[in-house]
Amino acid sequence: MSTSTTTPRPGPPPLDLDPTVVDRARRLAARLGDPVVTMAREHTTVSVERATLRLAGLTGADHEGVPWVNHLVDAVVDQVGLQHGVALPVWDALDREEAPDLAGLARRAASGAVSFRLPERGQRSRARRAATSAVRTGMRRLDRQRAARDRLVTRLGDPPRRPWIYLIVATGDIYEDMAQAKAAARGGADIIAVIRSTGQSLLDFVPEGATREGFAGTYATQENFRLMRAALDEVSRELGRYVRLTNYASGLCMPEIAALAGLERLDMMLNDSMYGILFRDINPVRTFVDQRFSRQVHARAGIVINTGEDNYLTTADAVDAAHTVTVSQLMNEYFGREAGLADWQLGLGHAFEIEPDRPESFRMELAHALLARQLFPDAPLKWMPPTRHMTGDIFRGYLLDGFFNLAGAMTGQSILLVGMMTEAVVTPFLSDRDLALQNVNYVLGAAGGLTEDFRPPPDGFIQTRARQVLAEAVGLLETITAEESGRGWAPLLEAIADGTFGHMRRPADQGKGLDGVARKAEGYDNPATTLLEEWVAEQGGGR
Repeated sequence: MSTSTTTPRPGPPPLDLDPTVVDRARRLAARLGDPVVTMAREHTTVSVERATLRLAGLTGADHEGVPWVNHLVDAVVDQVGLQHGVALPVWDALDREEAPDLAGLARRAASGAVSFRLPERGQRSRARRAATSAVRTGMRRLDRQRAARDRLVTRLGDPPRRPWIYLIVATGDIYEDMAQAKAAARGGADIIAVIRSTGQSLLDFVPEGATREGFAGTYATQENFRLMRAALDEVSRELGRYVRLTNYASGLCMPEIAALAGLERLDMMLNDSMYGILFRDINPVRTFVDQRFSRQVHARAGIVINTGEDNYLTTADAVDAAHTVTVSQLMNEYFGREAGLADWQLGLGHAFEIEPDRPESFRMELAHALLARQLFPDAPLKWMPPTRHMTGDIFRGYLLDGFFNLAGAMTGQSILLVGMMTEAVVTPFLSDRDLALQNVNYVLGAAGGLTEDFRPPPDGFIQTRARQVLAEAVGLLETITAEESGRGWAPLLEAIADGTFGHMRRPADQGKGLDGVARKAEGYDNPATTLLEEWVAEQGGGR
């Protein structure tokens, strides 16, 4: 889960899964994922290009809050097009002394005072060298921040127990979030997640500076990242354990937010391959291009991703759709590994969302949790609490969260998101978080070692249910790979268009952000993608 040494935990109880079935599931996932990766490699997006400029050091915004990276990319696209990338036109303009630096060039471009072109021959070589040098400076900062994290973990130590406790703050005011985050850490939280303001995933720009207003969350900005990381470093030293920070690399600015997270030493990022497609109606091609770049950044920065399979169970039945969660986990694993993420960085998601009144619901939850744990033994799985069936009855909700915590203890989960008894009713108060932490601390203190003792009987209910879900997942993978409609899209994109996941139909030629996608032209050049591809290859990742 990190590059530091941690205390080994007991392995998950055995399910006696057929290894040939498990192997077939992974081979089918790779077969589905491969054409999507090819598609991602052949396209670029405005956010990938803006992330490149951010890695080169361009920051700030105009008096209306529009970031300079947006102004600069928009100006290049208007004059040259997106298909060539922005690096060569931008650094060619600097070479021609259109402005003294990136910031000055962006300001002049915003007023229409810069002429961009595609340089040729020697001018092209000079522009490429200058662009590569500038972006390499940002990559080195990612490397330094990763090394700083490792040093702090070595000095302060990881939390002494598993699973790690993940708690959300969501006031809308970064300074209030900092106070709540410190209080949560003192109450036992190991990971603090700052929820983004509602709707930020649909903004095609990243807000600038510290923010004090947000609805149901706080804006993800570079300054907010810096402030919260500093606050958690302070409380980490106070508590003698490293407290991790999470935010969201999703939506229309996924690559940029990933870059900012690496630059400011965030530790985990929500980064699912299909969440934005299904639940925000973001164009599938845009999403897969952006997620591959963002995951390469996360890989190099040593950031653990959290995927969003739990969301499928908010729109589909958690029993009937259990196999779609497994399929998504397998796809996220494939896409993550291809982008260079190590297994300890794959925080695959699953959730406790079966209807509580359904007979044997808790036993089925154990089966689903064990299946995920056994399929991905080296991944830091993120186990999500009940939300869909939280009714406002806080006493019942508190009991459900206790059962959720118990399932996490019994099945050896890695990351336990703290459930609130006021979940889905109001934004929880600090007191609600304190009560929720007491619930988690009691269960883990009293039953944290049950993983060692819990052994489902051979061919019993739990083993049978887990095998059934795996078999249904393989069946779905086989069905998807066998279907070709002739529309020119990869089979996985066809399945997304048909509503296979979360009952959401998302065609690949529709959705928000499609106008910000371009197929790469011959001679496309982007030093960020080149440097990231080289790093992934050096680590033994990729295809």
